[in-house]
Amino acid sequence: MTFHNLETFSNTDPAKQIINHGYLAVDFFFLLSGFVIAYAYDDRWGRMTQWQFYKRRLIRLQPMVVLGSLFGAALFYLQVSSVFPKIGTTPVWEMLLVMLLGCTLLPLPKAFDIRGWNEIHPLNGPAWSLFYEYLANIGYALVFRKLSVRWLAVLAACAAALLLEVALGGERRALIGGWALDFDSIHVGFARLLYPILAGMLLMRVGKRIASRHASRLAACCWSWRWRFRASATRRTIGATACTTLYA
Repeated sequence: MTFHNLETFSNTDPAKQIINHGYLAVDFFFLLSGFVIAYAYDDRWGRMTQWQFYKRRLIRLQPMVVLGSLFGAALFYLQVSSVFPKIGTTPVWEMLLVMLLGCTLLPLPKAFDIRGWNEIHPLNGPAWSLFYEYLANIGYALVFRKLSVRWLAVLAACAAALLLEVALGGERRALIGGWALDFDSIHVGFARLLYPILAGMLLMRVGKRIASRHASRLAACCWSWRWRFRASATRRTIGATACTTLYA
């Protein structure tokens, strides 16, 4: 959030961007998503069809997509500035059309770019990551869930090579991108998606599960302990890590 709030003041210069690697939280989100999907669904396929899986994921993800599009529409004209050059000239009917299309999460072409940032979801910019999340879910249902640990590791290694190619091959030596509907952005988007998703699934399958009936209570105690000692950054970090481990 801090990264995106300060992004508009950097003039696209990464040297001036505060917390200039904050965007990698998206990649961490993909990693967690791969882990959680494999953890939650790997052992359910004997009693669950593909369509039931898609329905479950749709119920979990789509409400936030719709709310994001609605909120983006409600606040759209408050963003009028030189940073978003197209807002001031966008008619209400076009904005409402983009809002309705945004509720479907379908990627929008440049003709619907109403902010001037070449986004596939102009009213809810970060929704591009949810679009790729949907693609990852489809890939999991069709292919990834059927792979052995060895083949999943091979695919993760290939995806890591693709990610390194994107990271080291560009002029900026960065992984930022993925929200536009052109070849370069799609290239970055899939590179940022595939390695974290596959690595998350691989981590789940090679790791050892720790079952606890009292995980929620223990996590609550960790959070309480974490905030009780605010003066200690080390204790806050340990507490947050413990909470994340218990909930995962």
